[in-house]
Amino acid sequence: MDQDERVRALLGFLAARYGEIVWWDASADEVVIGAVLTQQTRWENVERALALLKDAGVCTVEGVDRAETATVEAAVRCTGFYRVKTARLKRLCRRMCEMGGIEGLSRLPTPALREALLAVNGVGEETADSILCYGFARPSFVVDAYTKRICGCIGVTGSYGALKAAFERVLPEDAALYGRVHGQVVEYAKEFCVAGRCDECRMKTVCV
Repeated sequence: MDQDERVRALLGFLAARYGEIVWWDASADEVVIGAVLTQQTRWENVERALALLKDAGVCTVEGVDRAETATVEAAVRCTGFYRVKTARLKRLCRRMCEMGGIEGLSRLPTPALREALLAVNGVGEETADSILCYGFARPSFVVDAYTKRICGCIGVTGSYGALKAAFERVLPEDAALYGRVHGQVVEYAKEFCVAGRCDECRMKTVCV
C-alpha cells in the first residue's frame, strides 16, 4: 500500500467504529481562545478556563483584547503556562481585532487567513488549522500529536505539512468532514493510546 491507500484504510476503519460524531461545536470566538489554551493541557482544563472567561464577560476575541491581563491570567491559570498563554491570546486577539475581528477575517480566502494566523507569535500550524477548521468552517485538516502517533502505527510518516496533505488528498474538501475525521482520530487515541492499551490496538492490522 502507498501512503494514500493507508490513509483511506484508516478512514474506513474509523468511520465504521465511530460514525457521525460532532467534534468541537462552538462559536468562532470560543474556538480561537480554546485553540490557544489547549496547548499542553487536558481539554477539561480548557473547558474550565472558558467558563471562567465567560463569568468574567470576556470570552470573545474582542473581550480578551480589551480585558486586563490579570483578568485573563486568573481565568486561564488552570490550563498551565498561564502567563505565556495569556500573552499569546492577547497578541492573537489584538491582531484579529486589527483585521476586523471574526467578521473581517471570515472574508479572507483560506490561504490568506491561515497565513495571517501563523504570523502571530505563538500560533503554530495545529493551532491555526484548528481555528480554520472549527472556527471558520474551512477545509484545513488538523494534525495533532494523536494523528502523528496513529499515522506512525500505520506506516504513514512525515512532517506536519506532509501528513496534512495526505489527509487532504484523500478526503473531499469539506470542513465538517475534516473535523469529524479529526474527532474520530482523537477518540481512538483516547481509547487506546492514552489508556495504554497498545496490545489491543488494531492500527497495525488496518493496512494489512
